[in-house]
Amino acid sequence: MMLENTAQHKAETQEKPRLGNALRQRHVTMISLGGIIGAGLFVGSSAAIANIGPAATVTYALAGLIVLLVMRMIGEMAVALPDVGTFTEYVRTSLGNLSGFTAGWLYWYFFVIVVAVEAVAGAELLQRWIPVPMWALALALVITMTAVNLIAVKSYGETEFWFASIKVGAIIVFMAVAASYALGWTSGTGPTTVNLVNDGGFMPNGLTAVLAGIPTVIFAICGAEIATIAAAESSEPARSVAKMTRSVIARVLTFYVGSVFLIVCVVPWREIVPGASPFVAALDRMHIPASGEMMNIIVVVAVLSCMNSAVYVSSRVLFSLSTHGDAPRSFSRLSHTRVPTRAVLAGGAVGYIAVGAAVFSPDGLFAFLVNASGAIMLLIYLLVGFAQLRLRRRMQREGRELALKMWLFPWLTIAVILSIVVVLGMMAAQPGLSGQFFTSLASVAVVLAGYVVRKKVLQNRSGASPM
Repeated sequence: MMLENTAQHKAETQEKPRLGNALRQRHVTMISLGGIIGAGLFVGSSAAIANIGPAATVTYALAGLIVLLVMRMIGEMAVALPDVGTFTEYVRTSLGNLSGFTAGWLYWYFFVIVVAVEAVAGAELLQRWIPVPMWALALALVITMTAVNLIAVKSYGETEFWFASIKVGAIIVFMAVAASYALGWTSGTGPTTVNLVNDGGFMPNGLTAVLAGIPTVIFAICGAEIATIAAAESSEPARSVAKMTRSVIARVLTFYVGSVFLIVCVVPWREIVPGASPFVAALDRMHIPASGEMMNIIVVVAVLSCMNSAVYVSSRVLFSLSTHGDAPRSFSRLSHTRVPTRAVLAGGAVGYIAVGAAVFSPDGLFAFLVNASGAIMLLIYLLVGFAQLRLRRRMQREGRELALKMWLFPWLTIAVILSIVVVLGMMAAQPGLSGQFFTSLASVAVVLAGYVVRKKVLQNRSGASPM
């Protein structure tokens, strides 16, 4: 019975190391907002606009809808099982140890690679102002963000609160200025919304381009689930997750879709250069002085924010894996401030090893490591979909009332699962993304092999099959 399993889980968690609860609602709220606002929006959106045209707003909306629904499923499970911890453990609770092991290690790998990618990006940006070798700057960034996370969870929360506040504030100001210009109030030449249809129409490359862009765009929007991990270290985890799920994600989607929509209103889409910030292009078009320098500062803040969260998330997932015996038990040891110190150090160390790969083999080993994480979030979201589907049905059979529910169950859950499968299929079929898809499958194979090895080791130790 599900109720019995939950009771057993609570009894087990009382014997395991427990993280603190120093995060407040404002921390969780801003962590959820800042989790998906990074360089993928400020710079990466240029490629989507250049390839799709003004209809990139539709691509972002469709990708955002998938993430929104996944977040709703995570929210339902988080409120129903407030003592479980990281959201990857909902997968374990519903689908079993193999799925929990797989989801946890894939998620950990994804974020230690994020540490490396953001460190390299941040170092390259900082070289504009600090004439120091890239590897040294990257090392300094990794050490700094690791140190922040070693102090206490509140130091991570407070740092991320201000990083996220700067990012959100910058987007709000940009949207206000761009809307005023697009509507003709400050342009001097009248409304510029005609840019939406002027050059080939709103969908110049057709519906195919709009749909084909979803696999790329969806990775920029991933990260909102970080808040559910942070909520576990708040004073009211269930309330924090419920509030975040109901309101914050919609606001983030507004920031993404709204800012991209205003960019293509202000700037003719063919003038957007892939790899160059479309925000800078829009600010230049509106004759905002020093726009390039301002945006570079914002992007550096976004990079530091993503690094900060990546170190935090990787440590908490490794801690959770350790408490279940899926990683060495030493990673679940806590400091006097209830921080999993060794798990934090492990994430920072592996992240910097990957930075070393970026320095010595940028097109070889580092490219392989990055590609191997390309489809991981979609695979994890797929597991989340199956987990919520199964868990909800169990709860219905047992007559449990849910304070937070996935809409139109089970049809929307099934629709999300099918949508993710379609997006993965599109990745496999696109020449530019197929490498990421198949290399990510190699990551899955390595994790599955690790589970087999773990199981055999436990069998040899106990002489019985593990639970």
